[in-house]
Amino acid sequence: MCLTGMVALGALVAVSSLVKEVVVIVDGRQSQVRAFAGTVHDVLAEAGVSVGYGDLVRPPAHEDVTDGSTIEVRHARPITLTLDGRTSRHLVTAMNVGDALAELDLTPAAGKLSAPPDDAVPLSGMELTVYTRRKVYVVAGTSRITSRTTARTVREVLRQKRIPLRRGYVVSPPLGSFPKDGTVITVTPPRTIPIRPEVLRLNWPALAECEALGDPLAYNPDGPHYGMYQFSLPMWQAVGGMGIPSTWPEEEQTYRAQVLYQQMGNGWRSQWPACADRLFDPLR
Repeated sequence: MCLTGMVALGALVAVSSLVKEVVVIVDGRQSQVRAFAGTVHDVLAEAGVSVGYGDLVRPPAHEDVTDGSTIEVRHARPITLTLDGRTSRHLVTAMNVGDALAELDLTPAAGKLSAPPDDAVPLSGMELTVYTRRKVYVVAGTSRITSRTTARTVREVLRQKRIPLRRGYVVSPPLGSFPKDGTVITVTPPRTIPIRPEVLRLNWPALAECEALGDPLAYNPDGPHYGMYQFSLPMWQAVGGMGIPSTWPEEEQTYRAQVLYQQMGNGWRSQWPACADRLFDPLR
């Protein structure tokens, strides 16, 4: 072989040794690329792969590339996430809903999703609504219910637990509010009798403290008498109470005591003969 041929062959061998076979995976699509580039950034530039803010590049763009390297690029996708009624915006590189939630430190199995975990997250982005599974408590009459729920509203919790809502019943918190973890939902009978302002201003906590140490679950077998204000069952029923006084929340017991005060006129002291004067103690 002549000298010129040997030089040309040597040059060809040298060039061939600089060419690298690189696997490039872009958003899950794989291709084989031959490149002269020395870094990940250069290979992607030669291959016409654009990289922007929030995109994932593995290995990092500044690293050198060797023959047989694999480069992965995942483009960022915008997600508008509404989590338990609160909306925020994020960028994720995950390509399906389940992986996107994991990227956001959320567990798909722990709640109700607006899209299945295996649904694709498009490059254009998506809106995703998640309601986590929460523990809430329902107090309705003699019923005490613990519920693990993904419900969006208090109304939905009551519907799930088949708690009937009759006209005039008072629900706290409001039916349209969001039941966060630990919420206590109370359903109380109709309160058709308005309480006069001067009655509301009396020291009801002092009376309850004197009668039953303020304990809404108090029970005195002599009588028997129940709850914070030591109602007898006939008196409790006379002021519109249902069931047993001590099964109801404090606010319901106080309301019925205030009704009794108004309805009995000057005879209200007979209900609390030893503690009646405590109602007029200065409020702290």
